[in-house]
Amino acid sequence: MTRHLPEVLIEATLLALFMMSACGFGVLLFHPGSPVHGALATDLARRLVMGAAMGSTSLALVYSPWGQRSGAHLNPAVTLAFLRLGKVSRSDALAYIVAQFTGGVAGVAVSWALLGDVLAHASTRFVATVPGRAGSWAAFAVEIAIAFAMMAVVLAVSSTRHARLTGVCAAVLVAAFIVAVAPISGMSLNPARSFGSAVFAGALAPLWIYFLAPLIGMQLAAVIVPARLRAGCAKLDHPPDRACIFCRRGVPPGSSRAAG
Repeated sequence: MTRHLPEVLIEATLLALFMMSACGFGVLLFHPGSPVHGALATDLARRLVMGAAMGSTSLALVYSPWGQRSGAHLNPAVTLAFLRLGKVSRSDALAYIVAQFTGGVAGVAVSWALLGDVLAHASTRFVATVPGRAGSWAAFAVEIAIAFAMMAVVLAVSSTRHARLTGVCAAVLVAAFIVAVAPISGMSLNPARSFGSAVFAGALAPLWIYFLAPLIGMQLAAVIVPARLRAGCAKLDHPPDRACIFCRRGVPPGSSRAAG
């Protein structure tokens, strides 16, 4: 698990930053004491801003130097889909998943320390993902659908000459999904993201939805997407001049940074 320690630590840090952004914008947009909450008259308006904020956060993390080094999976379901396709080794997948869960919890913990009780308020509740009024099974179905769509797009775009737009497409989908499905499922896509919030919010009961649905959706995409659209690397952004622990491009033979 320490073979590619820099990349593993980056995965933890990037998801922690994503969670800090989610917590900060969650308080800014949804806490009743926030002036932004009062300025935005409807929940749809708040979701539009939240979607733009989290899409932008995703974009910044994927195309940051750290994101370019680790591949910016930020999501155990993404890592496991790449594992199924043989693009990530088992040891790297395990290390990444541990890092992602650790980063998710750490990001919310730091946010709570910085923001205080406003993050624990019922209106924000540690930005926990919980089913909406349609119930758990509707949330489960929606999460499978958006996970499938996300992974299918990532695989398809990363296998074309436009591969460097993969992160842009993923960020646009994150924004769109927040606007469209947050009232139904809370919009997770990510077991580590949901776990990080649930630990502090005490919302452990619905975690089965946010663990199983993204895994099922992304595994289905890994199986159903045609082979010619599964040829890309396991990075969301792969600059030609940057070494890669997955496809070994730019890694000297015998180097400890080679995928294994």
